[in-house]
Amino acid sequence: MSADAIGKSMPPVVTLDHLAEMNAADEHGHRYETSPEGVLSVMPPADSAHAVIASRLFAWFLLAGWPAEQILQVAGIRIAGQGRDGGRIPDISVWETSPPDGVWLLPAGLLLAIEIVSPGSEAMDEVIKRKEYASVGIEHYWVVSRDAAQTVRLYGLSSAKVYEELARVPLAWLLQTKPEDHLGKHEDHHLGA
Repeated sequence: MSADAIGKSMPPVVTLDHLAEMNAADEHGHRYETSPEGVLSVMPPADSAHAVIASRLFAWFLLAGWPAEQILQVAGIRIAGQGRDGGRIPDISVWETSPPDGVWLLPAGLLLAIEIVSPGSEAMDEVIKRKEYASVGIEHYWVVSRDAAQTVRLYGLSSAKVYEELARVPLAWLLQTKPEDHLGKHEDHHLGA
């Protein structure tokens, strides 16, 4: 498809319904997201190294006893804005309880969003998504880098609704601990306490 055809097909305002249609129709695995201000982002398909990191984290939560229905991969999160909502799709989201069915989930009950950095997504993951996730009150945000140690930056939400870096650790080290060691006061939610 030519750039001209894409431009003519693009709606004047991209809504969350448009994003859902674009994500469902894409045959190449791209992910479409938008900021509350209406800035459209197109993420390239994840490579196998990205998938391995996501699988390791997913398995880590499962093995720690977290119910599978509370650990979602690539689930849409509604990011409230003034006048319109944006939509982001973290690589993994961990919930206090099973979220309702839906394409763009409200962040209430979303305990942790995890982004795995892909080539070119550093600014999006470290600046833009960090600000947006904090603005809607997601208590924990982790960013996994693609350096040799697969460094994980663990952020916690401050009372000022900004993330503070709590730790910077290699993924291999993190996976030797328990998720509860890093999720503070919510440590027993997944166990039904």
